[in-house]
Amino acid sequence: MARPLFPAKSDGGESWISVSDLMAGLMMVFLFIAVIYAKDANQRAQNVTEIVNEWQDTELAIYEALEREFRADLAKWNAEIEKETLTIRFLSPEILFESGKADLTPTFQEVLNDFMPRYVQLLYSEFQTEIDEIRIEGHTSSRWSSAVSINEAFIKNMSLSQERTRSVLDYSLNLPRLFPLTPWMTKTISANGLSSARLIETDGREDERRSRRVEFTVKTKAKEALFRILEKVAPAISKKL
Repeated sequence: MARPLFPAKSDGGESWISVSDLMAGLMMVFLFIAVIYAKDANQRAQNVTEIVNEWQDTELAIYEALEREFRADLAKWNAEIEKETLTIRFLSPEILFESGKADLTPTFQEVLNDFMPRYVQLLYSEFQTEIDEIRIEGHTSSRWSSAVSINEAFIKNMSLSQERTRSVLDYSLNLPRLFPLTPWMTKTISANGLSSARLIETDGREDERRSRRVEFTVKTKAKEALFRILEKVAPAISKKL
């Protein structure tokens, strides 16, 4: 029999709890907490799994829809679709803009006349509830002929790439076929100039021609939700480690 922590009171018939009973009680409390924590952890894992599955299904559906819509046009535009990022990439700098300028060439205007209405209408009609953002991204090579330093070249190219994406967005918003979708476009489409931050390399060296490009990228809500969950889970995992 366990020895009492304190002697029993003789006058009131009451007794103090023993050490063994106290430990047993604490163990039950800890076990209860562990069960609750495990259940919460399992629920979190299930939520993450569901979002991952939703994200993968949505992005696959978007990729397949874009590929069906534009497969016959990619070669003549010298464009490509990247499945992993849902990016349509235009890779012929000479048909996009004149060197060092942000004005659209007549050829690129013709491409946008065809591409943008089909692109926006497809995403709006089939995936508007799943889309968080459509990013128009301008990219340059690292070269700037008159720059005296790498930093100066980067900043000048940053300004140029931002002006170019704004030109693309401005032109697209003024296409008559897209006027009915203006409210959705202004909430969803952004223009982003990234200078030479994301160069394309060939055989380990900068490919200047391919680096000078314009990209259209779809960001889904499921992906953004997954990132938010991972941001919350990661600190908790780090503390445990």
